[in-house]
Amino acid sequence: MMALSDLLPDDGVNSDLAVSSRKQALQALSEIAAKYAPVKARDILERVLERERLGSTGVGHGVAIPHARIDGIDRVYGVFARLRNPVDFDAVDAKPVDLIFMLLAPESSNAEHLKALARVSRLLRREDMRERLRSAPDEDALIAVLGGEVDTDAA
Repeated sequence: MMALSDLLPDDGVNSDLAVSSRKQALQALSEIAAKYAPVKARDILERVLERERLGSTGVGHGVAIPHARIDGIDRVYGVFARLRNPVDFDAVDAKPVDLIFMLLAPESSNAEHLKALARVSRLLRREDMRERLRSAPDEDALIAVLGGEVDTDAA
């Protein structure tokens, strides 16, 4: 099974993203993702905001998993940011968000998109994982935490 770190490009992680709103966070992550996905940041942001309008991707415990299917990309990509200051994300538990894992999938990819989404969700639901992500000192440590996750399917 693929590790989450396989979805993340080398520079696809930010350990100290300074933003003051959900839209700014999504914009910053879209710009990071556009370095790797062959799509403009504006197009990524538009699709992700479209998805947010259906319902917040703030899943609780300070975590958001914004996602979208986008024409023009050939595989699932992820980018991750830990925010310097939590922002209101209209999350299900009404708590502000400081950990954001954005997923982008090819327009035609249903199963792959849903598998990646389920995997990220399962991982970030774990309190120990959220604590490790919040206490990681830098990007390299975040990548190590995200890459060393236990395969919960086999456990």
